Amino acid sequence: MTPSVVLVTGVSRFIGAHLAARLAADPGIDRVLGVDTVPPPRDWLRGMGRAEFVRVDIRNPLIARVIGSAEVDTVVHTSLTSNPISSGGRAAMKEMNVIGTMQLLAACQRSPRVRRLVLKSTTAVYGSSPRDPAIFTESMAPKALPSGGYAKDAAEIEGYVRGFARRRPDVAVTVLRFANFIGPRIETALTRYFSLPVVPTVLGYDARMQLLHSEDALAVLEQAAREDLPGVFNVGADGVLLLSQAIRRAGRAQVAMPSAVIGPVSQLFRSARLVDFTPEQMRFLNFGRVVDTELLWETFGFAPRWTTMQAFDDFVRGRQLRPVISTAQVSAVEKGVLATARALL
Repeated sequence: MTPSVVLVTGVSRFIGAHLAARLAADPGIDRVLGVDTVPPPRDWLRGMGRAEFVRVDIRNPLIARVIGSAEVDTVVHTSLTSNPISSGGRAAMKEMNVIGTMQLLAACQRSPRVRRLVLKSTTAVYGSSPRDPAIFTESMAPKALPSGGYAKDAAEIEGYVRGFARRRPDVAVTVLRFANFIGPRIETALTRYFSLPVVPTVLGYDARMQLLHSEDALAVLEQAAREDLPGVFNVGADGVLLLSQAIRRAGRAQVAMPSAVIGPVSQLFRSARLVDFTPEQMRFLNFGRVVDTELLWETFGFAPRWTTMQAFDDFVRGRQLRPVISTAQVSAVEKGVLATARALL
């Protein structure tokens, strides 16, 4: 059933703003409200068309009045953030993620008009460790519970959403666990990492990465907002990339460092505001993570347009990343290494 009034949280960020724009372009939807603590950038706000921006903090009980007075029937919660720096620190990030979601769920529970709730979650709830299975399914629990950061927030939030679903069985609740986003238009810690001219990695590790094009992410959220598709779904593209392969495809120079050096290097990048290496992101870059998407294809009915490799290559083309080291230089180094190896044999 097509929604009448949709509320989208987190419209000051890429996913929220562009999702609101997509929904507002549908004449079958009467009204689209986009809420956040700060307005989106001007070009994004213009692109949102007839979607209405409402400046409200979802941690404030005022969100219940917005939902009630506008007679919202569909809520899409995209405001979960993984970046402590942009949130004003880890404490503020946790408060916005967890406390904000609790207030939003309380507002939805009190509103008899709400019939659909969509949560933008993350595959980070599975964690990243050397004991992980090759592929995570939706029914699997992490080998080690997230100890902090965005992953822990997301795990707590999913718990609150499950409680909401039990209290309001009349509401279709969809939880979308997204793989890491990549693409030419979106800005994330991962896109900043692969844009560095010299990419640091941990010696002895080469993570398997499953990614998702940001345009596929928007398409999944749009479909979830339009249809009753209750359940938990992993959302990721087909295929995987090794971290070393991704660095080469981006034309970057890889520098493998001992694990003891990574901490100070991460702090240096964080201080320079180049990349915010959180502990959970470092574990992902060490061990990687791959999820099963059978339910997404067969039950949800969505097939990503881009594979992991195609999504990454589109990011490289769109950002116009130029090779730091030319192919000729790489070949020359490889020939030199082989010649040295033969001489030692």
